This record gives sequence, C-alpha cells and structure tokens, in this order.
Amino acid sequence: MLRRHSQFLKSLLFCIDLGLICACWVGAYYLRFSEIVEPATKGIPPLRIYLLLLVPIIAVWGMSFQAFDLYRPRRMGTRLSEFLDVAKANTLSVLILVALTFFFRQYEYSRLVLLYFWLLNLITLGFSRVLFREALRFLRRHGYNQRHALVIGTSRLGRRVVDALAQHPELGVKVHGFLSADSRKVGERINGVPVIGRYDDLQERVQSGVDIVFVCLPPEDEQWAEKMFTCLATTMVEVKALPAMCEFVSLRAEAEMFEGLPLITLQGSPLYGWNLVIKRVLDVVGASAALVVFSPVLCAIAALVKLTSPGPVFFRQLRMGLDGQAFEMLKFRSMKLDAESETGPVWTQPNDDRRTPIGAFLRRTSLDELPQFWNVLRGEMSIVGPRPERPEFIARFRETLPQYMLRHKMKAGITGWAQINGWRGNTSLERRIEHDLYYIEHWSIWFDFKIMLLTVWRGFIHRHAY
Repeated sequence: MLRRHSQFLKSLLFCIDLGLICACWVGAYYLRFSEIVEPATKGIPPLRIYLLLLVPIIAVWGMSFQAFDLYRPRRMGTRLSEFLDVAKANTLSVLILVALTFFFRQYEYSRLVLLYFWLLNLITLGFSRVLFREALRFLRRHGYNQRHALVIGTSRLGRRVVDALAQHPELGVKVHGFLSADSRKVGERINGVPVIGRYDDLQERVQSGVDIVFVCLPPEDEQWAEKMFTCLATTMVEVKALPAMCEFVSLRAEAEMFEGLPLITLQGSPLYGWNLVIKRVLDVVGASAALVVFSPVLCAIAALVKLTSPGPVFFRQLRMGLDGQAFEMLKFRSMKLDAESETGPVWTQPNDDRRTPIGAFLRRTSLDELPQFWNVLRGEMSIVGPRPERPEFIARFRETLPQYMLRHKMKAGITGWAQINGWRGNTSLERRIEHDLYYIEHWSIWFDFKIMLLTVWRGFIHRHAY
C-alpha cells in the first residue's frame, strides 16, 4: 500500500512540475513581449510559434528530471540539496532546448525568452517543491503518509537514531521498536520505544508491517550481521546500516562509493574540487583588494612602529596551518624586542608591560593583523578560518584536547567564527574548538561572507589581545 501511495505522489509531483514548466514558458513569452522589461523592437511574434515548442520542452524536461532522479523519496533530504538538483536539471534542459532551436530554421526564438524561462523555472519549481514538501510534512506530523521502522541494536548508536527520528516528525518515520541481543531487555522501553524482541525474531517482526530497518549493531554483536542481512535480503524492506565506527565520527562524516565499495569518511575537510578553487580565488581577490585599500594605513602603521621603538617593523612567528604545516605568520611588531626571552612562549596579558607605545592600540584594534593578507596571497592562510596557533602551545593542547588537531583540516584564517564570537587569545580552548569545528562542519562560501561582514560590522575590536 505504501509503495502504491509513493508512486501516486511521484506521479502527482511529476505532473505538477510539467504543468508549471508549461506555464513558465508561456509566462516567459509574455514577460518578454509585453514590453514591461524591454521593448520589442523587432515586433511581437505570434504565441502559437512558441507553443509549438511545448512538446519538445515537456519531453526534454521530463527525461532530464527523471535522469536526475528528482522524484526519489526525500524524507531525510534537505531543501537546499533538492533545489540544487532541480537547478542542475533545469539548466541542462535549457541548454538542450537552445541546441534544439537551431533546427527550427524557419524562425529564430528570442534568447531573452529562454533566459526568462530559465529564471522562472528556478523560482517557480523551487517554490513549488518547498510547498509540496511542507504539505507532506504537515500530513506526516498528523499521522498520514507514515513509514514504519524497526531498529536492530539497543546500543548508543541505535538510541541516537531513535532520538533523531523523534526530533523530526515531519519525516513520517515511526519507530515500532528495538530488537536486542539480550532477552532480559525485552519489554523494556528505551527512549520511549519498546524492546519488542531478540535478534532471532527479525523475520517475524519484518513481516508485521515494517518498511525500514535500521541495523545498528554494537561491535560485540557483529557476528549477527551476516545472518541478519541474509534474512533481510529475502524481504522488500528498506535497509539502512549504521556501522559501529559511526560512534567515532568527529568531523564532516561522508559516505561514498568507490568501485562498488562503500567508504565512510570519519574526519573530512569540506575543501576539495570546486570548493577549494572558489575559496582560493576569493582569498586572492580579497587579499589583493585589502592590501591596496589599506596601503596608506599599512605605511602609516609601519612608520609609527619604526619611530616609537627600536627593531624591525614586522614580527614573524611560527604558526601551524593546514594539515599541520608550519609557516611564518606576519604581524606588525607590537612588543619589545626579545619579549619572551625570560618568560618563554606565553599569551599576552591585559596591560602587558612588554608592549611598545603603539603596540597596545594595534593589538586592541587588531590592526597588527593586517600584514597577514600577505600570508593569504602566499597561500599559507585564508581570510576566514580557524586562527593559527603556535607549535609550542599545540604540543600541550593535543595531549589534553584530542579534537584540537581537527582545526587543521581547514586553512588558518585572519578572522573566524570563534573570533567574532569573542573566543580568541587567552580564552576557553574548549569553546574555541567548539566554534572552529562548527565552522568547518558547516562551511560554505556564504558562511565565509557572513563572518567577514560580522568582522567588519564589529570593527574587529576585541578586549583580548591575541
């Protein structure tokens, strides 16, 4: 019944998409030739010429949307991922349509109509998908269009699955119960869900209306895996396996297929492929612009540093960056020469008497950090990222805070999520790591822009000198 219902929903969404696509094509025609946006200097062609293209449009978009698998179940997907899939399919379809119009020699179709059609499709289909999914989620919250799940394993991983599903009732997945290796647990309730049987009862429980089985075996029960998957292979239920190693996921976990082998990344970086290229381009453009714009300020500060204290203008300090690689970070010198000759490597304290006359102002306003745009140009740093730390401190931190080294999965930055939230310098390491890992876990170009805007908005002024 659920499968038939699912097929009906897929067919309904497909028909809605095709109807909206046809409406967008007609809308693009009227938008172009109604002269609201731009006058039609070459005259207004008859609508019927454009309506002739509806047949190939329906065929191209229908095949493209099916090829991109836009009608697969998305109970656990995000709105953004669905919109990106729709955008990709729509863009490919428009390119195919442009190629097809070259075969219609008797008439030249307006390029603006094609552009408006592409834009209207993105907006309309994206909005309609949101409405469709929200309507389904509303129904699922009220008990309709439900799927029934069974969780094998009462370990922490199995309990996390139950908790996650409970937090998202809009997914429409109702957990009927756990299966456990321990017969003494049968009848108990774990996180509000009953233990309804042992592993040996799998065949019987699967036949009682279950649609999804989550296999969450703890390491000590892995000898049951072969028997369970053999049993499940004879059924029509959807099987989702969560390996015990998922307990050790610490950063940007990913699953991928390589030559038919499922690989799970436990500690991954978001920067690869085009993400890496885009971030580097923005760094180069941003750092170049900053060095040009701030050149008068850089010259003025350099002169003040030189005139107010003996020694070099710039201070070079070894820091650890991407993948644990050391580099020399540049700053305007704000401390006296050989400031650490007696104390060794230490953080700057408020009212530190080692500061130069101009140093207190530079550190309070973070203007001493401006030369790091040169580090960005050299590729040693990024504009946004976790602040780089000194190797002497890292040697201590990595022993007491195991997750500290995960910060180096991302290139070090001039500013970052921890810094704009006040966690810099001699502040809580735990809170800094929490913010740095949050940034890496949720990284996007837009997140970088947000951090840069907040940095400018807050004046990059902090009480704690770095």
